This record gives sequence, structure tokens and C-alpha cells, in this order.
Amino acid sequence: MIKIFKIGLVIFSLLSFISCSDEVMEPLEKDEVYNLSFPSYFPEMTFDTSGNPVTKNGVELGRKLFYEGRLSRNNTISCGFCHIQENAFTHHGHTVSHGVDNRIGIRNAPPIQNMAFLKRYMWDGVIHNLNEQPIIPITNENEMDSSMPEVISKLSSDSKYKKLFKLAYGDENITGERILKALSQFMATMISADSKYDRMKQGKEYFSSEEVKGMNLFQQKCSSCHSGELFTDESFRNTGMYYNTQFKDAGRYRVTLDQNDWMKFRVPSLRNIEYTAPYMHDGRFYTLDAVLNFYSDNVEDNSNLDPQLRQNGHIGIVMNAQEKQFIIAFLKTLSDKNFISNLKFAE
Repeated sequence: MIKIFKIGLVIFSLLSFISCSDEVMEPLEKDEVYNLSFPSYFPEMTFDTSGNPVTKNGVELGRKLFYEGRLSRNNTISCGFCHIQENAFTHHGHTVSHGVDNRIGIRNAPPIQNMAFLKRYMWDGVIHNLNEQPIIPITNENEMDSSMPEVISKLSSDSKYKKLFKLAYGDENITGERILKALSQFMATMISADSKYDRMKQGKEYFSSEEVKGMNLFQQKCSSCHSGELFTDESFRNTGMYYNTQFKDAGRYRVTLDQNDWMKFRVPSLRNIEYTAPYMHDGRFYTLDAVLNFYSDNVEDNSNLDPQLRQNGHIGIVMNAQEKQFIIAFLKTLSDKNFISNLKFAE
């Protein structure tokens, strides 16, 4: 009887695994529209599906490309190398990203989540269209150090990719535009909206007293920049961080060459912040405690410091130790465990 029970348990486990694995799409001979679902309280989607329709085969092609090392010069670095799912698609443990030949970049890899709702990408906002975003890491010498002609040449010699492109686009022609659009289709599906915060918004779960206090404090002290359901207003702000002479990154200034943009970086989303350490554009802080300690005690005054950090003669944000812990308790309600384990986004 015990043996029969164990055999039954093994079969059940296998069936459960197969059922779970079914979430990962296999290419369809006849393609279908991929429905992007998200809460009604989310902002309007900015991703242009008319110019790049999201389909099941397109998304599956994009997923394979996301984890494809041949997008890099030496075939070792994929998008997934610097954007690890269990860390909300950031490069965990690295202050800044490492690329081909272990070259070191200048910026911390931002999370890939809810990209279909953003208006700008990268820390300096240089990219305005998700379809164009992957070209930066593919061609950057410190990341993938490749080129679209080189990538196209590699993929065109692979019969499996020819089939995938045909299933997604109707023929085997592999082009740079199709590669970029497939990647952006996959990234558009990476929607994180199943945190405790979301369940609270939907009336499915309740906050603890500490989390409620933290949310109220967050709204008072942080939401002027980290606003809305994405927890970012997507603005560029100088938050009083010292200029890192190792990386020589002045943020938005690198794009505009306007001195008023010196050390202004795009306000990041705080969703899944518990998983995305280290923090800031150069990964200078390894804990949320360190981030809040910076904002309360170590903001540097400079000529274009954001006005939100210079109020009533005080530089920074007034917070005591207890308030910081309440805020961190609230920030952890933005963690989406399903997002970082969903097989649809996995290699």
C-alpha cells in the first residue's frame, strides 16, 4: 500500500510539473494574439501593439533570443546574463554589469518589469521606444560588443531559428528589426502585478499595522517621485549623490550635454525593490537601510539638487530609525514572488 502511495505521489508530482510547464509556450503552426493582462489601476500601456503586434510565436521567439548568448561577440553574454529572473531581472551581486571578456560597464542593471507602460528607458532616458532598447546592450563594447549584421549572420545559419522566425513572421528572413521587435514583445509580457500591495488594492489581502504605517510615511516622504502604480514618475532628478569618478557617469547630462542635467538619473520603479539590490545607478548601496540612511543624512547639497530634497532649510528627507523600518516594511509589500518564478519568463 505504501509503495502504491509513493508511485501515485511521483506520478502526481510529474503531472503537476507538466501542468506547470505548460505555461511555457511552444511555437504554434498558426500564430495567435498574446493577450497582455494587467490590473485596471495600472497606467495606459505605452507599447505600440499596432506597430509590433504581440503574438504567442513572437513572444516565444523573443524569450529564446533573450537567453541567446550569440547576441554577443563571443557568444557568452545574453540579456538574461545581466537580467536574472530571481532578482527581478537585475544583475544580482554586481554594482555594475559585467559583459564580454568580463569587461565592466558603468551602470547597475535596472529591473525588467512593466516595460510596456514606460515612456523612457535606461538610466538616462536615451531610448523612447521599447523596440529600440535592446540595440544598446547588443552594441555596447562593455556589454555584448556585437552588431546587428553579426547577430543576423549567426542566427541565419541556425535552422531552428529560421523556423522560429517563419512561425513568428511568416517567412525565414532574419532581420535586425525582427530580432528587436521579438525581444520587445517578450519584454512587454513581463508584467509584475501580483504583490501583496496589489492583492491589498484588490481587496484580497490586508496590510499589517506596520505596513499601513509604512505606506502612510511613504506617501508623505517618497511618493512625490515614486508615484503611481509603477512607483515612478519617470522624471530625471539629481538626488545629491556624489559623482563616481570610477565610472564617470553624469546621468542625463551624457545625453543632453546640458549642465542643468548634471547627475540627474531616471527615477526607478520600486516594484520588487526587495529583490533588486544593489541600488542606485552605480549600485553603491547594498541594502534598503543604506538607501534610506543616505536620504536622511548623506544627501550632498549642490546647485541643481532636486527641490524635493531641499525643503524648509533641510537637505534630504527627515526620517527617524523607526520610520525607516516602517517604510521598508511597506516596500517589501511590492515584492511579486510569482513574477520572479514564473516559467513563462524563464530560460
